[in-house]
Parts: sequence; structure tokens; C-alpha cells
Amino acid sequence: MGWGLGYFGQPHILARFMAADSHHSIVHARRISMTWMILCLAGAVAVGFFGIAYFNNNPALAGAVNQNSERVFIELAQILFNPWIAGILLSAILAAVMSTLSCQLLVCSSAITEDLYKAFLRKSASQQELVWVGRVMVLVVALIAIALAANPDNRVLGLVSYAWAGFGAAFGPVVLFSVMWSRMTRNGALAGMIIGAVTVIVWKQYGWLDLYEIIPGFIFGSMGIVVFSLLGKAPTAAIQERFAKADAHYHAAPPSKLQAE
Repeated sequence: MGWGLGYFGQPHILARFMAADSHHSIVHARRISMTWMILCLAGAVAVGFFGIAYFNNNPALAGAVNQNSERVFIELAQILFNPWIAGILLSAILAAVMSTLSCQLLVCSSAITEDLYKAFLRKSASQQELVWVGRVMVLVVALIAIALAANPDNRVLGLVSYAWAGFGAAFGPVVLFSVMWSRMTRNGALAGMIIGAVTVIVWKQYGWLDLYEIIPGFIFGSMGIVVFSLLGKAPTAAIQERFAKADAHYHAAPPSKLQAE
């Protein structure tokens, strides 16, 4: 259940919301995405159960799966299907990886280029300079990812769950509080990000209570936002007014409903 908390802080997912033409279209997007996710997750669970049943009955073929359980889909595709069909099924894995990877790389590159390099290091940087910095950052982030994945002791699910918890605990509470609580301040948001990320790192190292690290990270990050926001000065009247306008716009009836009335 704790896995669901990570969705609020994933940059590549938030970018999809930012691309929506209107908040009213989110309703249709929610139905489509939830239907697709239910089908995908149900399929993943079904593959796992089928793999358990098949390899228990065929232990001679279970060598690769016993060494690495994440290969169950790959082994089943190679054993049960024609090589041509198996190739198509295995290419689906690569397609999913490339889709997520491309979005993650672009988001990371854009964040480093615009929010760090231009904002703090080179405020007068030209657009061409920013383009080249972004390209270099894509390469740097990709090399770091390759280095992390090169460790033979790492597993895909372990790396993904760790990164998922880090992003979710660091940015998830900030995103939620920014749209639901007008009293949140800049210092509160910064404290929430730092506390959430640090909690995930520390909890992962010590493994207290055998609890997925995103849960305490999300809780402590939210507490940090509230505490540091209340300790500091309240947002300015302009910020409060902007929040009120955005909230009113969100709760306004869609144009189609107004026309129908």
C-alpha cells in the first residue's frame, strides 16, 4: 500500500499532469490510466503465479529463475512461445524501459539546467548554452545510472523501489501540500524535501520495523512542512490570493456543463 505514496513525487509522472490542456481533462485521463494500470498490474501478478506453478512442476527449467526471480517473464516467454513471438514479448520490456528512461532523463536534465545552472550558476546564460548544458546533463545522468546498474548484486525491483521511495518522500508531500494548504512556505517546502529524502536514506540503511522506507519518509516530510511553515512568516497576500484564484478555478464547473445549463 505504501507504494502508492510514491506517485505524488515522481517527476516523469508529474510532467504528464503539466502537459494536460485543462484540469477538467484529468477526469478522463484518470479513468484511462487507472484502467491501464489495473490491467498491467493484474498481468504482472498473473505472470508471477503462473511462473510459480510452472517452474515448481518443471524444476529442471528453473535454474535461471532460482538465481534471479526477476527473470520469470523472460524465461516463460523463451520456453513457451515461438522465437518470433518471444522476441516481440521481450521487446515490450525494452519499450517500457526506453519510455520511462527517456522521460526521466529529460526531466532530470531540465531540472538541473533550469533550476540549478540558470537559477544559481549562470543567470545570464543564453538559450544555446542551456541547450548544450542540458545535453551534457543527459549524458552525465545516464552514465550515473549505468554505473549504479552495473553492480551484479543489485536487482531491478530493489533499485526501483529505493528510487521510488526517495522521490515520493522528498517531493510527494510538497506537491500535495502546495495544492491543498495555502499556509505552506518556501522554508517549509525545503524542509519537507530534505527531511523526507534523509529519512528514506537512513531508514533504508537500518531497516527499522521492516517497514518500506517511503512510509516514514512521507510522514516525517509532511511533519517537517507543517512545523517549519508554522514557525516562519505566513506567505504574502499576493501568494494567498494566487492560491485562492487557483483553487476557485479548479472547483469551477467545466465549460461543457455550463453550456448544458
